[in-house]
Formats: sequence, structure tokens, C-alpha cells
Amino acid sequence: MMLKVAVLVFYGWLSAAAASETAAPYLYVLGVAQDAGYPQAGCYQEHCMPGWENPLQRRGATSIALVDPGAKAKYLFEATPNLPAQLYALEVQAPSAQYSFDGVFLTHAHMGHYGGLMFLGHEAMGGKNIPVYAMPRMIDYLSSNGPWSQLVDYKNIVLQPLHHNKPVALGGVTITPLLVPHRDEFSETVGYLIASANKSALFIPDINKWSVWDTDLAEIIKTVDYALLDATFFGDGELPGRDMSKVPHPLVTETMSALSGLAPEQQNKVWFIHMNHTNPLLDANSKESQLVRSAGFNIAVEGTRLPL
Repeated sequence: MMLKVAVLVFYGWLSAAAASETAAPYLYVLGVAQDAGYPQAGCYQEHCMPGWENPLQRRGATSIALVDPGAKAKYLFEATPNLPAQLYALEVQAPSAQYSFDGVFLTHAHMGHYGGLMFLGHEAMGGKNIPVYAMPRMIDYLSSNGPWSQLVDYKNIVLQPLHHNKPVALGGVTITPLLVPHRDEFSETVGYLIASANKSALFIPDINKWSVWDTDLAEIIKTVDYALLDATFFGDGELPGRDMSKVPHPLVTETMSALSGLAPEQQNKVWFIHMNHTNPLLDANSKESQLVRSAGFNIAVEGTRLPL
């Protein structure tokens, strides 16, 4: 009898643990490339040809989803030019019959991060009151410039204001925008801290250089479980004829160097994302990819799932 009770308790614990894990929110990677995706339009160089010749090698612009089984809700971070395919991937992962699509969080007004809003409009999905969360300048930009203003006028989207370091509570998750320095021609730029009761993630797909941010990257990584970071360019010489030290993105080699003093378990929190079509990290078999992984860092791929 005691053995039977013990077995029942054990399996009851397993069931409860499984149920808890199933109900936990998670992040799901939908795209990993820089704004123009991979291969890039007009690029017929050797590094782009695998993508043109093999559709399985193509990569969408950077986007992640937040799926919250407890709240039966799903959210997008970034509305990219690859939105149709990314929405389908999210549908497979979190079907609309079970999850409501409760909004889009935007980081800034560069093509690959908001251009996909067009697919929510009158000529496409014909969305109805889809919440779009954005910072004040971004909201003003969308409200004041066509064709985006038509989305607002037709109520395809409803703009939801965000403010620096002010968390937004959504079900069992809080989302906090963090201002970061970048090319802010049309809007400010933010990253996001995405946190549940158990785990948290930092998402910064675009930033100028870590050294010009008013936050210490190594220190903030210690406070989160995952850090999805700007990996637009891998290293020096990637853009022929350009002084890579003046390119307004942290090179992957620079980020790895900046984090070299962290313990291995801290470095393993890093997931490089937002890779330009020239970036050898898009090739999982490249020597650069092998170097990154051997150093204890991760490279995001579409389909990566990170439990919160």
C-alpha cells in the first residue's frame, strides 16, 4: 500500500510539473535576419546564393513571439516584411482557436521592424482593433504618416503608448521598454525586458554600441535568464571598404569581448539575433558560428523556444 501511494504521489508530482510547464509562457523565435531578411534583395553574391537556390536556407527579418498559455494570448515583437509567413508560424505554434492575438510591440521605425504593419490593413488582413504598443515618437510617426495613419483611421490597429522603464502587465507577464541609442530618424528605439514570475528575457535587436548605452550590458545580463542581442555584423572586414568601427551596431566580436569576464553560465544566456545577409552566423556550419558556440554563446534560429 505504501509503495502504491508513493507511486501515485510521484506520478501526481510529474503531472503537476508537466501541467505547470505547459502553462508557463515562452518566447518563440520567428525570424533572425536583419531588416531585409536573407537573402537580401538585389544580392547575388556568393554568400546570398544559397538562399536564392534553396528556400529552406532563407531567413525572415528578426521577430519573436510571446506565447502565454495561461492567459491564452500571443503577442508579436516587431512587425516585419515577413509578417505573413511569421504569423503562419505563430499560428502553427499557438492556434487562433486557442490563443487570441493580443498585440504587437515595436522597437523603432526602421523598415524591418514595423513595415509588416501593412499586412494588418484594409488591403490585406483587415485587422480589427489590434493593439500596437509603441513609444511616443513612434506613435506620432504612425499617426501622422500614410499609409500607416490609415491603419489607425480604419481602426485596423489601436496604438498603445509605452514609456521608458514603465512595465506593462499582460496576464502573467510584464513587458518593460528600455530606451537604447540608435539611428533615431523617425522614432526613438527601445529594447524590451520580458518577465514572468519565474524567468526574464532581454530583447535588443538594434543598438549603436554597448559603450554608449547608459546601462552596463554585463551587469544586466546577470539579472535575466536570456539576452537576445544585436548581431547585425560579425566582425571587422565584413563590409568591404567600410570602417566597421564606425558602423552603428556592436560587432559580435565586440559583444563577446565585452562579456568575456562573465562566468560561462552567464555567457550562455546570450542569443545572437538580427544578422545581416553578410553575417557568417547565418550559416550554422561556418567557422564563425563554431567559434561563437565554442565560446559558450548561442545563435538564435527560427523555431528557438525559450521558456519564461
